[in-house]
Amino acid sequence: MSCKNISFSPPDIGAEEIEEVVSALKSGWITTGPKTKEFERQIAEYCGTQKAVCLNSATAGLELTLRILGIGKGDEVITSAYTYTSSASVIEHVGAKIVFCDVAENSFEMDYDKLPGLITEKTKAIIPVDIAGRICDYDKLRTIIEENAYKFRAANAVQEGFGRVILLADAAHSFGAVRKGVHSGNIADFTVFSFHAVKNLTTAEGGAVTWREHPALDNEELYKQYMLWSLHGQSKDALAKTKIGSWEYDIKLCGQKCNMTDIAAALGIAQLRRYSALLARRREMIEKYDEAIKGKVADTLTHFGDDFASSGHLYLTRIYGAGAQQRNEIIKKMAEAGVAANVHYKPLPMHTAYIDLGFDIKNYPNAYKQYCNEITLPLHTLLSNDDVEYVIDAYLTAVKETL
Repeated sequence: MSCKNISFSPPDIGAEEIEEVVSALKSGWITTGPKTKEFERQIAEYCGTQKAVCLNSATAGLELTLRILGIGKGDEVITSAYTYTSSASVIEHVGAKIVFCDVAENSFEMDYDKLPGLITEKTKAIIPVDIAGRICDYDKLRTIIEENAYKFRAANAVQEGFGRVILLADAAHSFGAVRKGVHSGNIADFTVFSFHAVKNLTTAEGGAVTWREHPALDNEELYKQYMLWSLHGQSKDALAKTKIGSWEYDIKLCGQKCNMTDIAAALGIAQLRRYSALLARRREMIEKYDEAIKGKVADTLTHFGDDFASSGHLYLTRIYGAGAQQRNEIIKKMAEAGVAANVHYKPLPMHTAYIDLGFDIKNYPNAYKQYCNEITLPLHTLLSNDDVEYVIDAYLTAVKETL
């Protein structure tokens, strides 16, 4: 069999995306403008929410949400030890304390049994991670939060309105996922998506925030807060300032600069038109992988069930009998066969920045076990069926030769 070159996660960009971006360039609006506002409207409609806010990254979405909720110094925010750094770094950015929860045994989700013991009077939010595109068990999370609501101490009116710890979903992977008939974006209190270049739906760089209806939230006022925070605290964006005689503006707060551009939004609008087909193709590939791998040489994350459907963002495998050294050897052998594989994730307590903050992986044994034998296979919509079969063969061969 001739050697192929299988990339891990290239963007699926076609004529529709190119035409939409060209239309943005020709319009004269290349920063935040009408296409960004239209993309926000379409995201809200897709998720079943009243509003959506587009930004330049999911990281910005997480951080701005914490700031708007008034979470900062003296507060604690819980997130998973098994995730990418942005889930936790934003907590540090706003001055709050990071509290890691280990994952459950043989799971990529936080250990719901350990979570109650981590909630204190200082806990203001929990950031669960919809890893690989599968939505967490938010029903269980809400039950835990409600049972521990007596510990909650609000620091402002919005927090008082919730009267409990707030659920802020790191849904960087789960745009398009569904649980019990409800789309990701309308399940947690706040949900943050990523549209980075490697995501199912991409704007090159970008992200969005949605939120559920709640008596403590004024949708229009909340949207304005995101707009202020994302553009230096400026009271008018460039679009608003184009109205006749409307140059005047104010700086309401010392905000950040993380707005989405119309060029990025144009790309997202075109991607969203194709998204149902992209998700269907991902499901086809996952089913092919499952047939060859699941329960044979490795455990794999279950993406589809009676009451849930993942976005199919990543195909995670945990190889039976492999340790970290053997896992790395398998990845090397696959690379030699022309297949790029990856690991999701190296737990955060193993990284220098978090070690320096006092974290020790020994306190998160399940996260370490998940990591040691994990390999993520290529899963993107530019793969043909022949490519998928090639990846499977390279993977099985490398496992057989190594173990």
